[in-house]
Amino acid sequence: MEKIMLTVYSKTTCPYCVQAKQLLESRGIEYNEILVDKDLAAREFVLERGHRSVPQLYLNGNLFVEGGFVGLRDLPLEEFNKRMESNVSE
Repeated sequence: MEKIMLTVYSKTTCPYCVQAKQLLESRGIEYNEILVDKDLAAREFVLERGHRSVPQLYLNGNLFVEGGFVGLRDLPLEEFNKRMESNVSE
């Protein structure tokens, strides 16, 4: 089974990005961070999907939660785990 990993699109000077990463770390969730202020292709990816702010969290190319850090913070742990498990590759 392939390990799943969230992708966090963030910026170097974004306090909400720091909070989102801290929350993931507190839950023991590994993630891949991509800095949109340093990676033009990543910035375009985020903009093409209609986002105008960061962090944006994606799992297997799909938006994981609406609302960035606030959406992640407010997502009940049971729902968070359900979303993570439903994206496990077989």
